[in-house]
Amino acid sequence: MRDHPISPVTEPLQYRAIGVVRGVYRPESDDQLTRGVLIDSDGNELEAVVLGRMLTLMRRHLDMTAPHLWVVYPRCRESEQLHLQIAGIWEPSTLATAESSDAEASDAQGVQDQLPEGDDFFSIRGELIFTKPEANELVVKVRQLPRADGFRPLPFKVQLTGELPLEHLRHFVSLDVRRQGQLLAVEAVEVIAPMPTRGGKGREGSRKGGARPRPAKT
Repeated sequence: MRDHPISPVTEPLQYRAIGVVRGVYRPESDDQLTRGVLIDSDGNELEAVVLGRMLTLMRRHLDMTAPHLWVVYPRCRESEQLHLQIAGIWEPSTLATAESSDAEASDAQGVQDQLPEGDDFFSIRGELIFTKPEANELVVKVRQLPRADGFRPLPFKVQLTGELPLEHLRHFVSLDVRRQGQLLAVEAVEVIAPMPTRGGKGREGSRKGGARPRPAKT
């Protein structure tokens, strides 16, 4: 069993947007479990949808009246309005009982339900396409891998609060982020490399033969 819900980075230019949020999930209705809100400890309601096999886990194994640490993909459809896609749950003590073998359940006993980064931590990796330091605003573009059926999802943008100088525009950045209400606030920044241009020419990173960007799985 993995000891962290966010996988280690395997390539320098690996896109991703993933995080964890603790809260109570409340569906729109008993008949519409896939759409609802996550309610955090401060009472903030975060618009959310449930993905894939999480539905079965929710119905059979989770106390939906209690808060859980959800693994989520962030989206920013409106200004200062966070939208979350619930992709999993980080609760080894529950998951081991729900869907693991006896051996895996034994291994899970040593894995903590709490994370060292704490609740509301996000990892955002992508191209910095907008920054306005004086207004504490920036936007990162994240690309996604094609799906199994061949469909190619469009890139999406994640709006953040934080300061990044203009000289880092069109660079690939790795950001440690913390949710604050409906906002995602940057806590740490690593500027990885200039983004390669089409044809692999015209930017320093391309001339040096840097790695090619790898889309996220989300």
